[in-house]
Amino acid sequence: MIRNYFKIAFRNLKKRKGFTLINILGLALGFGCSILIFSYVNYHLQFDDFHNNADRVYRIVTEEHKDDIEYEASVPPGFAKAFISDYNYAEKVANLYIRDGWQISDIDGDASQRFLEDIAFSQPDFFEILNFPLIDKLGDRTLDEPNVAYITEKLSKKMFGDKNALGKTFVLENTETVQVIGVLKDIPTKTTIKGEAFISFETLKSYSNFIYSGSWGGINGSLRCYTLLRPNQNIAQIEQTLIPLVKKHRPKSKNVHRYKLQALDDIHFDARYDGINGNLLWVFSLIGFFLMAIACINFINISTVQAFSRSREIGIRKVLGGIKSHLFWQFISETFIISFFALIIGFIIAIIALPQFNELFQLQLSIQSLFNLKVIGFVCLLLLMVSFFAGSYPGIILARIIPSLALKGKLTQNDTGGQRTRKILVTAQFVISIVLIISTIIIGRQINYAVTQDLGFDREAMVMVEIPEDIETTKLEGLKQRIDQLSGVKNSTACFSSPGASENNWGTSIKYHNRADYEEFSISVKIADEDYIDTFGLKLIAGRNFYASDSITEVVVNEKLAQKLGLSSYEELIGKRIDINRSNIKASIVGVIDNFHDQNFHKGISPVFIAPRTINYNEIAIKMHGQNINTTLSEIENLWKEVFPKYIYQYNFLDERIAGQYADEQRFLSMSRLFSGLAIFISCLGLYGLISFLIAQKTREIGIRKVLGGKISDILLLVTQDFLKLVLIAGALASPLAWYFMNNWLQNYTYRTEISWWIFALAIGGLSIITLVTVSYQAIKAAVANPINSLRTE
Repeated sequence: MIRNYFKIAFRNLKKRKGFTLINILGLALGFGCSILIFSYVNYHLQFDDFHNNADRVYRIVTEEHKDDIEYEASVPPGFAKAFISDYNYAEKVANLYIRDGWQISDIDGDASQRFLEDIAFSQPDFFEILNFPLIDKLGDRTLDEPNVAYITEKLSKKMFGDKNALGKTFVLENTETVQVIGVLKDIPTKTTIKGEAFISFETLKSYSNFIYSGSWGGINGSLRCYTLLRPNQNIAQIEQTLIPLVKKHRPKSKNVHRYKLQALDDIHFDARYDGINGNLLWVFSLIGFFLMAIACINFINISTVQAFSRSREIGIRKVLGGIKSHLFWQFISETFIISFFALIIGFIIAIIALPQFNELFQLQLSIQSLFNLKVIGFVCLLLLMVSFFAGSYPGIILARIIPSLALKGKLTQNDTGGQRTRKILVTAQFVISIVLIISTIIIGRQINYAVTQDLGFDREAMVMVEIPEDIETTKLEGLKQRIDQLSGVKNSTACFSSPGASENNWGTSIKYHNRADYEEFSISVKIADEDYIDTFGLKLIAGRNFYASDSITEVVVNEKLAQKLGLSSYEELIGKRIDINRSNIKASIVGVIDNFHDQNFHKGISPVFIAPRTINYNEIAIKMHGQNINTTLSEIENLWKEVFPKYIYQYNFLDERIAGQYADEQRFLSMSRLFSGLAIFISCLGLYGLISFLIAQKTREIGIRKVLGGKISDILLLVTQDFLKLVLIAGALASPLAWYFMNNWLQNYTYRTEISWWIFALAIGGLSIITLVTVSYQAIKAAVANPINSLRTE
């Protein structure tokens, strides 16, 4: 019987090639997208799932309760020691200090053996907490020693080729010689831990005494603290027990810390602490579901309208003894065959699109990953679900056809599924498409708003060139003077970071003038020389710029500080003294600048002070003239290499850096555009098939109308008006849904674009035009046909 079902199914599908191809193509696109989306979701769900005792591994993070709550994926450097010595909750605790793009070179300083690598200063117990296995080790030596390191296989091959790396040395940042005492397996891509070299924490003393000494004075965003708890611990109870630790070590600070334990499997999905937005996985999954739903709706609509042509076949089968269940499963078998072929094509689509998908979402999925057990299990389940749900309704409709009416040709629309059902399904397709179109427009407007809006500083033709840490003042001044003399350079400044560099945000506490206590808010620190204000085009609105100096004695602040202090005007700030960083620095306010966006648009404008301090300069910002930029860049590189011959030259443009702060949103926008287009295309496929069949049913009516003098425009209106009405109904339903979701999404931004009425009109109007074009092709073809031929078909 099953063999007979499939044989008949093949015959029926072969007989209706056009509709079969439309159904297969629509389902294939849905399957292809679903496979890629499932692979994306599965990729992220596998982060850090390979560690031993993963259920007992936690990262300790900080909630900073100031005038508002800020979240840091770090703790004070002294926390780890206090947690293991003062409490009995943990078996192991370890600090990890992460630095991106540090230079590693060979002992001879060979230019071909210099690499920029992500490195980490690690305490020994880190490798007892997380599972990063050693392949080889030098005797019984450990990371307790200074100037030793574990490196990955990848870095070992890069630096030493096929030679054994154990016992060999490299130079870190041209200062410290480090010996390799262990080789690790390459760090998996699906982990929140990044690094190619793990250097002993003792070595950190040469680079950051603040971190190494275990201070409680503040938090460095590059420090991470991991712990392996003892079994069966109560996390909420531990967090409550840690509250007195704050009073013990930070008794006078108004920046009150709350230390939280973050489970290992939560780290990757918590956007507050530098993870991804976990809601995106749900959004992706829903989009995959909607695309499959649209394809299934196409199948149901086309199948039910075909009931007219198959009614005699069904009537004859029933007269010859066919029962409803046999007819139902026959149609399910047809649906399964279509879905199976669509699935094969969907896999081909996924394989072809995989490189672009990886590039768009910064993944490393391989073709093999599309055929692992989880993906195969998912697509098999999806195949069965699509076959059943897409085939059930048409199967039920066909199975219940009354044979006497079918053989006499007296079936009505209600006998074959009804117009109302098809209209509801088509409207559902339009609702999904309109929501996606509106979302895409709003996301694009917000990103464009963030990237192109006046940020309060100049970013055009501004290049940021990195400089080595602890640079000698004379070298820096000499390099700056030579850069300023280049014809393509307008101005330059040495600084800690650019004005809008959210990734290098540095905050500290202040005490204002004669007030007794420190303020509850933090002030953003912009360490820079006296040319910073002119180079970035910041607007000085009161007082003067600070004088050139190697240390902080004078500061320039922004207008926002006056607002946070509750002053009636910014002029009141001039001449006042402020204590900075727990009174380690005392300075006078000599100038006030207009507010600028020191962080991305997710956050508000902070109070800021700008002051000189040579030891904190990380880069030179160079304002260039608009012409001959490439020539100027080459000249800057040559000068830089003369001053720093042992370092790798690095630069980037400020406008690209700012745009990079919205990389996640850009990917989300690309995803929205892609899937909106696919949703519309799949819907149009269904409309094309549906209108083709409906016009075939109206052949006689169209011929009669033309004989009686009907115009082409009248016939076109007759065919298209119902579909345009459905678009308008869908727009009325989709608009409040889209507004609700996108309004909530925009709440993530302190500065955001408006949701204007024309966005909804554009989405509905655009879809109306697309629908009209899709439907009109077949309608015009029928309208211009010779009515004699149309009537002869009867």
